[in-house]
Amino acid sequence: MHPAPDLPPHAAVWSAHDGLPLLRTLATALIGLEAITGLDGFSLPYPAEAQRALNRTVLTCLLQGAEPPVSLPELLTWCRYRPISDWPLDLPADAVGRTDHLLDPDSGRPTELCHEWADRAADSAANQRDREIIRTALRLCRDCGEEDAYTEFRRLLVNRPVLTSVEFFDVTNDHVLDPVRELIRRIYLPVPASHLRAGAYAGCARCLTLLLPVQDGSWWCERDHCRRQGSAPVGDLWPTEEVGELFQLERPLRQFVTGPGRAETDLEHALITLGLRVRMWPGFDAYDLHVTFPDGHVWAIDVKDWAHPAFLGRAARPVAPEPPYDEAFWVVPEYRVDDRPGYLDIYRRHRPASARGLPLLTDADLIARAAARLRGAPDGGIHA
Repeated sequence: MHPAPDLPPHAAVWSAHDGLPLLRTLATALIGLEAITGLDGFSLPYPAEAQRALNRTVLTCLLQGAEPPVSLPELLTWCRYRPISDWPLDLPADAVGRTDHLLDPDSGRPTELCHEWADRAADSAANQRDREIIRTALRLCRDCGEEDAYTEFRRLLVNRPVLTSVEFFDVTNDHVLDPVRELIRRIYLPVPASHLRAGAYAGCARCLTLLLPVQDGSWWCERDHCRRQGSAPVGDLWPTEEVGELFQLERPLRQFVTGPGRAETDLEHALITLGLRVRMWPGFDAYDLHVTFPDGHVWAIDVKDWAHPAFLGRAARPVAPEPPYDEAFWVVPEYRVDDRPGYLDIYRRHRPASARGLPLLTDADLIARAAARLRGAPDGGIHA
C-alpha cells in the first residue's frame, strides 16, 4: 500500500517497518486482556488477540535471531519491565522513546502510550472510539439545534468522569442533555471491583479519574501528568455501602476526551485570568477555544494532550475556518514536551504538507505569548 501523498517523506517511511503492525497488535491485545482478565491471571487457551500477539512476537524475534518470550505471562513481563526500545523490532527512528513501555511498571496496567498505539496508530479514523462518540454527540445536538447541549456534554466528560448511581440518574434526566441522554447511558460503565480497597472506591484529587489500588498500599493514577507530579492524592471516597454502583467513562473517552479536556479547561482559566474572553468548543466543537483580545483579535486553539509526537504530527490538519479567527494554534501540555526529548521537532517532521503552517505550542508558551500581546510586545519566536 502506498503512503498517503500528503505525508512528509519522514513520515511516509513508517509503512516500510514491520515492527509497527506488531506494536499495534500488542497494544490492542493488552487492552483487551485488561478488560477480560485484569492482566493478573490466565488460563489456556489464551484469548485470540493475545495468542495472535504472542505468535507474532515470537516470529519477529526468531526472524531477528533473538530469544522470544515463551508464554503470554513472559510477554507481559516484557511489556511491563522492558522498554520498547530494547525489543528486537524493526522500528523507524521516531516510533518509540528510550523509556516507553506498553504496561506501566508500577501498576501493570496499559500506559497512555499503549492506548495511543491501539487507537491512534491505526490508519482509519473509524477505529478511534472517542471520535466516534464525539461525532455522534455532535450529530444529535446539531439535529436538535442545541449547541448548549453539546457544550454541557463536553463539560460532563471533562469534569465528571466518575458518577455515583444517584448522579448518573440526575445526569440522564437533565433536560439540557436530552439530545445525548442515550449516548451517556452507553459510555458510562459500571466500575469493576479491581478498583476497590477496603470496600471503597477512591478518586484522584488532581485529575478526577478513579485510582487503582497497588499491592504496596499506594494508589495508581492512569494519567501520565498526574503520576509525574508524585504520589496520587486521594480525593473523593465512595464506600459501596453508601453509593451502591459506581460508573465511569469508558477508557478511550477518559484517555482522549477527559485528559485533554482538563488541559483545555486549565488553559481556559489561565487565559480568562489574563483578562481575555474565551468560548469553549465553539460552533459545535469546530475547535477547542475561541479567544478574543480587547482589540478584537481572535485566536483559535486546539489542545492535543498526546504522549506520542509522531502520532500527533500525522494527525495534524488546519484548524476549521469557522467561527472565524485571525490566528490558529495547536497546543500541547508542557509536560508532554518535557517528558519526550525532541517532541516538537518530531511533530514537525511528521506533519503533512497541508498543515505545514500549523504551529504547535506548549500551553506555557501560548500563555506567555498571550500576555506579551496584551502588553503590546512582539510575539517572539514561534516556529511553525
